[in-house]
Amino acid sequence: MMVINPRWGTLIVWITGISSNLCDQMAKTQKNKATSYHLGQLKAKLAKLKRELLTPSGGGGGGGAGFDVARTGVASIGFIGFPSVGKSTLMSRLTGQHSEAAAYEFTTLTSVPGQVVYNGAPLQIIDLPGIIEGAKDGRGRGRQVIAVAKTCHLIFIVLDVNKPLTDKRVIEAELEGFGIRINKEPPNITFRKKDKGGLNITSTVPLTHIDHGEIKAVMSEYRINSADITIRCDATVDDLIDVLEAKSRSYIPVVYCLNKIDSISIEELDLLYRIPNAVPISSEHGWNIDELMEAMWDKLNLVRVYTKPKGKQPDYSQPVVLRSTRCTVEDFCNAIHRSITEVFKTAIVYGKSVKHQPQRVGLAHELCDEDVGRLPPESPTTTLDPSSSLKTD
Repeated sequence: MMVINPRWGTLIVWITGISSNLCDQMAKTQKNKATSYHLGQLKAKLAKLKRELLTPSGGGGGGGAGFDVARTGVASIGFIGFPSVGKSTLMSRLTGQHSEAAAYEFTTLTSVPGQVVYNGAPLQIIDLPGIIEGAKDGRGRGRQVIAVAKTCHLIFIVLDVNKPLTDKRVIEAELEGFGIRINKEPPNITFRKKDKGGLNITSTVPLTHIDHGEIKAVMSEYRINSADITIRCDATVDDLIDVLEAKSRSYIPVVYCLNKIDSISIEELDLLYRIPNAVPISSEHGWNIDELMEAMWDKLNLVRVYTKPKGKQPDYSQPVVLRSTRCTVEDFCNAIHRSITEVFKTAIVYGKSVKHQPQRVGLAHELCDEDVGRLPPESPTTTLDPSSSLKTD
């Protein structure tokens, strides 16, 4: 059983109260040139307080087992949703792994891991306990649940279509409040601290959501008085704060699983298809599961590379799975055996990444999905373990 430190509980109440006051001040302040500096300071103060909730200094929340599980496979997908929306049934449908399901809420009280193989890649599925509104502030052990989701490569937000889709906005707010940025890329903002010289702000695009006064206010709140700041996107104050709070931010793709479509009409189903990044499903009857798996694969953005021994056909049964951000020939070699690059000369590659079929390439060559690679003859002979082809760091 987890023991909550009373001092940590008091800190949560104190920070939540101050955060509420700051939100009230921002709501009452009309944005204009005269108030932009003040609003920037308020937003920066609020972000720093929220960070204290995410990463308390000392004391912590006490001991006890969390909800994290040992990671397996090449990527992990976490289920987030309110109680009794069908997460456990969907888990069983995808993996065959039993996760207790019943007609009452809070059936799943701990994380239940399972595994599914899709397109030759072993993927870990994690059924997390249901959360409630206020989870980011610690209600219902929601902080521990969201903390596990924050380490996943993809999140399935499971929603019951029989309940208002405002649930979608509530869950998004909970994840955003915990530092998870849904279906977003990190803002294209860079800054370099200097010893002196003040703030030098450069933008390559027109800024319609933020002005120099707000930028200076935010940097002042973070005690950065001299820096070169380059903004290459139409950024907001929140984007700038996210860059400054980069250590507590995670940019994770999300698929919305709109479950229980067996209980709605065709007309209502047509409306659901208009929701971006959503897949209507019925986990009970197995409807649209194939479409959900395709959406999952697209969001994970993995690259499969097949091996081809000299004089033999490619092995399409056991691909080496790489991330799209780390898919060079060197990454491919290291995924099989790290000693390969020590004796590496050239690799022979077939596929979309080369102009000629085949073509000799070097370590820095970037591979495409479903390329075929032939290792050099002097490479060590190893048996490929697909679960180790991509680290889930």
